[in-house]
Formats: sequence, C-alpha cells, structure tokens
Amino acid sequence: MTEASSTEAAPLSLCSREPHVPADRLVAEMVPPPRFDSVRFDTYIPDPNQPTQIDAVKVLGGFAETLGGAHATGAGKRRWFSKAPKKAAPAGPRGVYLDGGYGVGKTHLLASLWHATPAEPALKAFGTFVELTNLVGALGFQQTVQTLSGHRLLCIDEFELDDPGDTVLVSSLLSRLVENGVALAATSNTLPGKLGEGRFAAADFLREIQGLSAHFRPLRIDGEDYRHRGLPEAPAPYDDETVARTAYATPGASLDDFPHLLEHLARVHPSRYGALTDDLTAVCLTDVRPVPDQSTALRLVVLADRLYDREIPVLASGLPFDRLFSDEMLNGGYKKKYFRAISRLTALARDAKGLVAQ
Repeated sequence: MTEASSTEAAPLSLCSREPHVPADRLVAEMVPPPRFDSVRFDTYIPDPNQPTQIDAVKVLGGFAETLGGAHATGAGKRRWFSKAPKKAAPAGPRGVYLDGGYGVGKTHLLASLWHATPAEPALKAFGTFVELTNLVGALGFQQTVQTLSGHRLLCIDEFELDDPGDTVLVSSLLSRLVENGVALAATSNTLPGKLGEGRFAAADFLREIQGLSAHFRPLRIDGEDYRHRGLPEAPAPYDDETVARTAYATPGASLDDFPHLLEHLARVHPSRYGALTDDLTAVCLTDVRPVPDQSTALRLVVLADRLYDREIPVLASGLPFDRLFSDEMLNGGYKKKYFRAISRLTALARDAKGLVAQ
C-alpha cells in the first residue's frame, strides 16, 4: 500500500455489502434512474444521418400527449385515456416498442416519454425487464397487477427475449395491465448481427408477447452507439497500485478484487444490485479478468447496468472490458447483453479517467 493511502480513510467494499431491499422500495424506485433523471426529448441529440431518430422523437412526443386528460372508473376498470368520463378509449396501438441496436438512445427516449407524460410520478412507472420480474417475485403476480393497474404508463427498458419463462410471465402481467387501461412502452436491443435485417427484433418481440402485439407500434431507431460516436478509445486499464491509491483518495469509492466481487454477486440477488451501489462515488476494481461462465457473466451485466444508471465511474486494473466475455459468449444467445455491458463499462471507464491523479 502506498504512503498516501495509509493516511486516508479505507475505501468501501462491495463484497462487504449484503443489502436487504423491501418490496415497497422496489415499487418506489420504479422511476428513471439518476443518469436519466434530467433527460427530455429536447436534450436528445439525434444523429443527422439517421432520420429514424428524429422521427422517434416526434412520434413519442405525440404519444405522451395522448396519455393526458381525466380518467373515470366504470364497471370496475379505470379508463385512463378518455378526456370525458364516458368517452371510449381511442382505437389503435396503446403502446410503443423502440427497436434498435445498443447505444442509439432508446433509454434516453423512453425516460423522456416518462417525463413528458402529464401525470403524477405515482401514476407512471419505469423499470428494466429484470426489475419488473424482480417486482413480481417480491410482491407476487396478483399484487403486482393491483399495484401497477393504477398507473397511466409503464415503461419497460431492455425487454428480454432470451428467457421464455420470464417472457411469458411478463407477457401475462402486461395483458392484465392493458385490460386495466395502462399504456405501455418498451425497448429492446437488436442483435448486433441482425442490424441490417429491418424489423427482426420487433418481430421477435411481438411474437413472444403474442396477444399484446396489437397494443404496440414498433419504432425502428437506427444508428451507431452514441457512447463511442466520435470519441477516443476508452483508457487502458491501470496498474493495481494506481487503482488502490485512487480508491483511498476518493471519498465514497469502493475497492474490490474483481474475482472476489464475482463470487460475491452470486450471493446477492440481482434485484439488490442497485442497493449494493448505494452512496458510492466510484467503483475501483483490481485484477479484472475474463468471467468464467455464463451465469457469472449475466450477473455482471446486471451490475454494469445499475452502475451505468447511477453514473458511477469504474476504474480498473487487469484486462480491458472488451475482453471480459469469451468469443463463445459474444456469439451466443446472450450476446446483446454482453455487448451492452461492454459499451456501458467502457463509458464508465472513460468517466473514471478524471479520478486518477496526474
């Protein structure tokens, strides 16, 4: 340990944390995460070479306007979309699905839709697909239906198609919510190898949710990953001493050995990964190496998402983040998740560069 580090308070450790997250916190936290708390449609910067990005802003802005107005209760069901108590809900899709590759700004647009919807925060919900399945696990199916049926809008980020059981579960939940007048919006990632095949992801999404297809209007959003558009390469990993010294010098930073952190993640439910990062200003990791198996890799993806949502920079030694996952993983059924994790961790590594003493 360096001389400077011995005079500083010891950093925090993710491996020492095993948070308990009550169900009411899971519900209360169904809002856009800190990274997207201040985004709006007018802060979205579309690529001028991608007209679908410009079109998406217009369509979503119009969709948000349809979610205003009074609602009435009749025959035991809420009628959210009528401006007069007995006026029928308008025909046509009452949901939107944003179809595109990672890094084209789908989450920014989804959060902007949440913010633009003229309803109190308690009447609209925002969460990832994983967070929604965790909510069902915590509350039970019927209680989740009752809890979310009072909402005007439910936004689901990163809808997953690779777990049939969870997909069917959420599909059943969404069917019940639609019956109760809840509008839906969702995003998912087109597989990197399928970017040139039109509505491939949208077709998969609509097929998986079966009876809900009539409630969604697919919006294709093309473009490159904005996190790396015109930016320099992510900084190379640092040495162990630099990472440790930075952790000691940064109030609120954590310091963990990467292999031990992966072992710890197996003991903490992914629904608690957000709480695992509470009050952290930076995450410092030593000895980053390839993840050993698929289960570990998927847990790391969830942690990367929570760190990115909360804008927590990541400083690391060892291998660069684009070498975390094997070629087999990057060419398998979960590759969209791994590419997203690499993209987000690379952005967070770039954010961490300013923490290192020059």
